[in-house]
Amino acid sequence: MESIITTFHIDWEIIVAQAVNFAVVLVVLYLFALKPLNKLMAERSEKIGKGILDAKANAQLLEATKTEYEGALAKARAEANAIFQSGKKEAEEKRVEMLESAKTEVKLMIENGKKTLEAEKMRMVEDAKKEVVALIVAATKKVLDDKAGESSDEKSVNELGKIR
Repeated sequence: MESIITTFHIDWEIIVAQAVNFAVVLVVLYLFALKPLNKLMAERSEKIGKGILDAKANAQLLEATKTEYEGALAKARAEANAIFQSGKKEAEEKRVEMLESAKTEVKLMIENGKKTLEAEKMRMVEDAKKEVVALIVAATKKVLDDKAGESSDEKSVNELGKIR
């Protein structure tokens, strides 16, 4: 072994110094590089884990919101349809009411027309009666004037005899 040490010029003092240097560098690297790096990696892992949990919660919240939105939309459509049907029903009722009102008005106008015609007929009959009476009076007056020479009693008797 001695031959190997002399051949390769191995010096135990240098090897020990190198080992101590290596240990010092390893401790310094551990304290100033590896430990903060591990801490940084742990924080990063924690943030990533929290981000994943937040993403899952947001996905669930999004799904719940989407379901709620679809429910509200369906409800709004149902209400709009109900309002439309209600408006349609009210319009139909109004149309029927207006038709009934128009029928009533027409019936009333017909009745008023009939009453007016009846009144006009009665007035015409009365006018005709008055004219007939006036004509009869005039005719009677003329006949009486023509027979003025005869006595009215004789005339009345003659007329009664003709009638019977």
